[in-house]
Amino acid sequence: MKKVYVGMSADLLHHGHLNILRVARELGDVTVGVLTDQAIASYKRLPFLGFDERRAIIENIKGVVSVVPQETLDYVPNLRFLRPDYVVHGDDWKTGPQKETRARVIAALAEWGGQLIEPEYTAGISSTKLIQGQREIGTTPQVRMRRLRRLLAAKGIVRVLEAHNGLSALIVENTASNEGGRREEFDAVWLSSLTDSTAKGRPDIELVDRTSRLQTMNEILEVTTKPVIFDGDTGGPVEHFTFLVKTLERLGVSAVIIEDKVGLKRNSLFGTEVEQLLDTVEGFSGKISAGKKAQVTDDFMIIARIEGLIAGQGMDEALQRARAYIAAGADGIMIHSKEKDGREIAEFCARYARLEQRAPLVAVPTSYNHLTEDELRALGFSIVIYANHLLRSAYPAMKRTAEQILARHRSLEVDGDCIPIKEILNLIPGSR
Repeated sequence: MKKVYVGMSADLLHHGHLNILRVARELGDVTVGVLTDQAIASYKRLPFLGFDERRAIIENIKGVVSVVPQETLDYVPNLRFLRPDYVVHGDDWKTGPQKETRARVIAALAEWGGQLIEPEYTAGISSTKLIQGQREIGTTPQVRMRRLRRLLAAKGIVRVLEAHNGLSALIVENTASNEGGRREEFDAVWLSSLTDSTAKGRPDIELVDRTSRLQTMNEILEVTTKPVIFDGDTGGPVEHFTFLVKTLERLGVSAVIIEDKVGLKRNSLFGTEVEQLLDTVEGFSGKISAGKKAQVTDDFMIIARIEGLIAGQGMDEALQRARAYIAAGADGIMIHSKEKDGREIAEFCARYARLEQRAPLVAVPTSYNHLTEDELRALGFSIVIYANHLLRSAYPAMKRTAEQILARHRSLEVDGDCIPIKEILNLIPGSR
């Protein structure tokens, strides 16, 4: 029998994929190269199903003889190893971002006399509509919660944006760009204590009670499918924190970040201008350990936020705390700095990389925002959180609109700054 190779992501299967496999089956023994999560996430959203799930589905399709992982978008490594007689792919990649990949496949096949077979693309199928349909159906708490760990395993750096209500969460969920065939979007939602408090007109001193914050959380969960990271401030007393962990886990939140401070909360960006009291290393480590014992699944993450640099305690103190918190079970370390040049953060990362035991690093580059995601990744960060930008950009826009209406005694002049009513109705699911 001739050997036939088909590469596919196999996430949202439809009759077009089955047609490709039917054509391949007629040519010989079919090997399917299922793209790994890492390969798919390198150019578009993380697949809904994990690699093992997608592989199991393909293995059970009639006519598929074997399934192998395809580690990159490039077919060539697998082709040179398997040396198939045929590669089968729909003709839709003759133009567009996959054109170069197609050319590399043809060149590789020529090395041993293989042939590319291109069935006509199946009309009437829109992957975009299928994905939108999946989002409208929603997700389950377990699927959502485990998605953050999948993203950390699949992506170089996980991109997170703040939301403070359902509308801003829809922006995080739906905003995307396409450049050079690569889809860029936000991977997760950050529910910030600062922006949640500010949106309610309250100071950021843990004044907004937990019931109110969880109500905001529910508003966000109802309209999104992406992972959510919860800003837990100090976590409160240990007994309260363990209860919070169980609540967040039950809702499907992926992670909570708690900071190692005690007393009345003061925003970190004030630095030493206000009193910043740190918890003891032993006390905060005990809180982390208690939270880890309280959780039910292995998917939920507790991330420790180190405030030593903010409080002026120095680099050695921050690193000592990182060691202790990881030993206590922290799933990640968020190192905070208000220094704008980024040198303090870079020094911490360089010394952190030399620790024997490490956890993923989280950056919140509000102060050192000149650093790009690629630069943060090079420093060793796995997650970047844009922690307050939607609220901060919304306030001046709303204030400008209010001032214009007062000045003009009508709203005509602000029409260009306002989203059309029809677009609002289309934005909110179920409005029609």
